[in-house]
Parts: sequence; structure tokens; C-alpha cells
Amino acid sequence: MNVKWKKLGLMAGLSLSLVVAGCGGEEASSNAENNGEGAATNYSEEVDYTITGIEPGAGITEQTRNTLEEYENLAGWEFQESSTAGMLGSLDEAIRNEEPIIVTGWSPHYKFTKYDLKYLEDPKGTYGGTENINTIVRKGLEEDMPNAYTILDRFHWEPEDMEQVMFAAQDVSFEEAASKWIEENQDKVNEWTDGVEKANGESIEIVITPWDTERASGEVVKQVLEQHGFKVKVTPVDPAIMFEAIATGEGDASVAPWLPNTHKSFYEKHKDNVVDLGENLTGTRTGLVVPAYMDIDSIEDLQPKE
Repeated sequence: MNVKWKKLGLMAGLSLSLVVAGCGGEEASSNAENNGEGAATNYSEEVDYTITGIEPGAGITEQTRNTLEEYENLAGWEFQESSTAGMLGSLDEAIRNEEPIIVTGWSPHYKFTKYDLKYLEDPKGTYGGTENINTIVRKGLEEDMPNAYTILDRFHWEPEDMEQVMFAAQDVSFEEAASKWIEENQDKVNEWTDGVEKANGESIEIVITPWDTERASGEVVKQVLEQHGFKVKVTPVDPAIMFEAIATGEGDASVAPWLPNTHKSFYEKHKDNVVDLGENLTGTRTGLVVPAYMDIDSIEDLQPKE
């Protein structure tokens, strides 16, 4: 990939949801039992009507801005852009201290293994409900590398598989976590590679977004292709650049597009210049999420800033 992609690849972005964390204490719990609106008002005030987000280029960032516009009860709220690591650090600190916080979040993600969380209802559907992660490849890949094309076309796993790699990668490298998953799931890997001839060192570039979900899938696909004789490079970039790279042939394939909602605008722009191989994972979700101990059920339970 040329210098242009590498520079732009430093921009981080993803697509995903709001995670609300916090504890209102005994008084808030009492209010929640007798008046749900009072409890929601308490949470809203305690987080200072602020949502902590991730990178500016992420699809979830765009969705969150839209959510603030669509929900009248979020009037006056602020969206504070941060980074994925920064958001997760803030979430962890808030939960350890039982302090309220609202952050952007998504699943599959290891936070749902690490913490007891639940989604808030999204009556207006601004986060689009459940989604899929698709595989897209450049035009001509099937003719140039039919064996790689076949493996990519067959690649499919479950949210639980991805979360296993992500969770393991909190203690070891993604390379080691992916290697362990492949070793323990040979039956599934064999379904992707059965009958496919090995390559002779051909180079292939997988373009992904720079988040743990895609680092997990990207590393697994990389190692499977390498075991089948390919020389593989994985390049993390901003979602807009990822789609453009595949559409222009600068990259060969991606296993990272969240569809039909999170990356909808990028997909619509480039769909005629890429080959969509369909879902490699189903059941992803973005939306407002709270720790299970919070007595709040819907985005509409939050209150506008006075």
C-alpha cells in the first residue's frame, strides 16, 4: 500500500454504540423504584450530559451525532471524541469506582465478557439494530488468486469466536491469541480451506479498521492464509480509506465492513467497484449499553440539559 494509504491509515475510526455505566447510590435506587424519570435525570446530571466517544472517523461517531439530533430528550448533550483505548480506560475506571459514565461501545467486544452490561432500548433505531460484518474483495481477485478468494469466501465465524480472540488478546498478543484459536478450532478452519490448493508465496494485502474486533478477524485470516502458502500483510486504516483501497485495487480484501448500517455511506459509495462476498459474522450490535446494576432501560430515560 502506498504512502497515501499509510498516512491516512493513522486516522482511526470505527462504527459502533453508546455504553452507559454508573451507579446512582441508594438514593438513586430509591428514585428508580418509585420514579424512573427521576433516576434517569440523576444519571444525566451526574455525567454532566456528556458522552465519551472514540475516534472522529468511526461510524459509531457519526451514529452518535445523529442520535443526539434525533432524540429530543438529549438536547444540550455534548459528545466528547476520544480514542478507543481512552474510552475503555474511562469505562473501566468508572465501573471500578461505581461512577456514572456514558461512552460509545459495540459488540462483539471483550468488555461484554469482562463486565456485566446490557443494551438500552433504541426506540428511534438510530443505531440500526443488529448488523453483520461482511467480506469484500477487489475486482479481479478471483481470477488472480482463486485459492485466496475461495478461503475468503468461505470465512465465517460466530461472535463468540471473535470475543474469545479479543479477550485472550488482553493478556497476550493478537498473533498469539489468534494462533491459539486456530489450533483449538481446526474443524472450522478446515471448512474454509478444504480442497484449496496451496499458494507459492503470492502476496496479498488485507485492509481492516484499527479496532480489536477487526484485529481479531484480520489476524485469524492472515494466519490461515499464511498456512496456505501466502505472504500476507494486514493494514489498519480509517473505514473510508478501507473501502477506497479495495475499490481502487490498492488493497486486495477486507473482512471488516459493518453492514448494513454502520458503514452504509462508505459501502454505497464504492459498492459498484468491489465484490461483496457476504457475511463473515452475523449478530453484531451497536446501541446504548449500561452495567446490569443500573436501573435504566431506554435512551428515552435520559433527560435534556436544563
